[in-house]
Amino acid sequence: MKIERRGGFPAEIRADGDALRVRGHAAVFDQEADIGGFFREVIRPGAFARAIAEDDVPLLIEHEGLPLARNRSGTLNLAEDGQGLLIESVLVAEDPDVLRIVPKMERGDLDKMSFAFQAIHQEWDESGDLPLRILHEVKLFDVSIVTMPAYDGTDIALRSLEAMRDTTRRANEFRAASMRVRLAKTLDLKVRSAPLTREYGR
Repeated sequence: MKIERRGGFPAEIRADGDALRVRGHAAVFDQEADIGGFFREVIRPGAFARAIAEDDVPLLIEHEGLPLARNRSGTLNLAEDGQGLLIESVLVAEDPDVLRIVPKMERGDLDKMSFAFQAIHQEWDESGDLPLRILHEVKLFDVSIVTMPAYDGTDIALRSLEAMRDTTRRANEFRAASMRVRLAKTLDLKVRSAPLTREYGR
């Protein structure tokens, strides 16, 4: 399964009675990101709407381990706002996994959000110096608290770019072949429908 990871957006943690509240954006809309110098990428509003309603999304640490919360159980809230994909969760303070990360988050050592996804509906624009990938709909696998932005899905994304270019090339070749066939049929039809003439010798 092709899973890509993106992120690097600040998260905040604060005390909420006997619990801890985590809040942040795992993704932002309409902000171009440079993906390894190979292409640019932008997420359009609405890209997460289906995923929020249908996908089972856990809140993880560094995209792995047991979930701190998840939307299916109602302990993780996911929403699209004017900025992007907003996540909110109230964590159990006594949870050993939470106890392990709280000091790191309070110190700012673990302070960013990321998301793991698969592109469902995308388009590519190659009119600029670098191709632009536009994400219209994605499947969400997790949202994570991370140390550094995760771009380990770049190779997978590059394969998507190569697949798009291959599809475009084959489509162009098909259109060219179809045009040649149509022209050949048109020419043959004209030859067949031309009036027959005879020349009589003197």
